[in-house]
Order: sequence, then structure tokens, then C-alpha cells
Amino acid sequence: MSRARGLIAAAAAGTTAAGAARLAYAAANQRPPGGTKTWSRTNHRGEPVTLLEGPALAVGAIAGVLAQAGLGPARSGAARSGAAMAVAAAGAAAFGAYDDLAGSGDRRGFRGHLSALRNGEVTTGTVKLGGIGVTGIISAALAGGSPGDLVINAALVAGGANLLNLFDLRPGRAIKVAVASGALISAGGYRSGSRAAAPLAAALALLPEDLGERAMLGDCGANALGAMLGASATRLPRPVRIALLAGIVGLTAASEKVSFTKVIERTSALRWLDMLGRRQGGQRGDGQSPLSGGSPGGRPPGEAEFTGAATTFRSAKSTDLTPPEE
Repeated sequence: MSRARGLIAAAAAGTTAAGAARLAYAAANQRPPGGTKTWSRTNHRGEPVTLLEGPALAVGAIAGVLAQAGLGPARSGAARSGAAMAVAAAGAAAFGAYDDLAGSGDRRGFRGHLSALRNGEVTTGTVKLGGIGVTGIISAALAGGSPGDLVINAALVAGGANLLNLFDLRPGRAIKVAVASGALISAGGYRSGSRAAAPLAAALALLPEDLGERAMLGDCGANALGAMLGASATRLPRPVRIALLAGIVGLTAASEKVSFTKVIERTSALRWLDMLGRRQGGQRGDGQSPLSGGSPGGRPPGEAEFTGAATTFRSAKSTDLTPPEE
């Protein structure tokens, strides 16, 4: 009976998260905090990009995990897990948004930010790195466990936040990676998989905007989604968590030397998955040419664009920890 109630709670969480994410996205586009220009960036083709997908995803996912915590079995630790995931999302989203809005883009990657720090320069990326690290510790403490578990779980939250951000370089890519990660976590245990329901549902609810090149996650959304997936894995057996963490560390280290985009483009199966659902030509997801002006259908002018499939996306994210792709 407890398992059935947990699955019902996960379904309710997913529904709540998806609905809240869509509502938050619509409301944010109607009245962007600080104005449209605050959230608008320009990619290398000169097209506008909105970062509002990220905050909407975080709001939706947090609403979902809180609903799940209230509906879950009393003895399942649902309230503790919900608090841990909500903190992971809120902290990662806040520090990611800070980097999105205040960063300059002059420094990239761990080496770039740490090099700046050695020279006495505190970049927004460095602040984000420290902030998400602290967020991971608080989230892990709320999840509970031994001191060893706290270290592993904090690293999963912080590492997951940064790793998913590395994939936010093409329309829909980070969300596809998140879905694959959620499936991997679910294979380790149904409870962990059910905890991933809310963030994944929020992401999938906004996937049409992402694939349609009308919005992007930015640091705010990618960091929040990755952190929540890391937090959802904290109840897995310790050997499984160590294996997941090793994978995160390995991929993060590889990103300093290797372009994930180039690897994907050279691998036919990965390239097919990466292109799935994305536009094939020069038309935007709203049917407007990417070089034309205006905002059809009343869409706010700040809401648009990634690059096309054949060109490299210069992320509107400012000074994230992502190394240059080319």
C-alpha cells in the first residue's frame, strides 16, 4: 500500500510540476521581472534569446516536490526528501540566475574561474560554484545519513547541477540528458525514480519551448534541474551513488578537454537523438524567419532563439562553468 501511495504521489507531483511550470512561464513572459531586456540575450546570429524558461522550470519543479512531500507515505521520508530537493532547486536556480544576469562571459570553465580567483578576481562563476557547493551541503544534510553519505550526496547535488549545465548548448539537449539521467536513477530504485518525477515533468512541460527555439534553460534552469536529479539519487544504495558520482566527475573532467558537441556530431546515434524534435531549416518554431523582426502572435520580443542545427550555439549563459565548445 505504501508503494502504491508513493506512485500516486509521484504522479500528482508530476502533474503539479508541469502545470506550475507552464503557468510560471506564461506569467513571466507577460511581465518579466526587471523588464524584457533583463532576460534577453543575443546569440551569434544576432537573434534574441529569453532565459525565462529556467526560472519557470525551477518554480514548477519546487511546487511539484512540495506536493509530493505532502502526499507521500508518512514513513517514507517524503517530507525530508522534498525539503532536500526544494533547497537544491532553489539554491542552484538562484546562483545560476545570478550568473545568467550579472556575468560577463570573460571567464569560462573551472580553470578559467580558478585562474581568475588566484589573481584576486572573484567572478560570478566563482560565486556560483561556491554557492551551489553550499547548497549541495545543505540539501544533503536535510536528506540525512552518515557523514560519508553527506559528502557523497552533497557532491551529487553540486556535481549534477554543473554537469547538466554543460549540455545546455543546443535546443532540448539538456532536457534530453536529464530524462536519460532520470531513467538511470529509476533503474537504481523506484523511490529515487519517483522523486525525479517533478523536475522531469516540469522540464518536459517546457520542452516544446526549448525545441521550438523560443526559450532556453540558461544556468538557472540547467543548474536547478541537475541539482534536483542529484538530490533525487540520495536514497540509492551507496555503491550506486558512488558510481554515479564517478561518472559525473569523469564527464566534468573530460569537458575541460573535449567538446561534447563535437563528440555528439561525430556519433550517428547521439546526433540523431540530439536532433530529435529540433528544427531542420532556417524557420523558427513559431514559423517566422530567424532574421525577420517582430513578435508574431503577441509573443514578447525577448522570447526567442537558439541557433540552427548546423551552427554552433553561443550560449546566452554568461560566465557559467561550461568550457568553450569550439
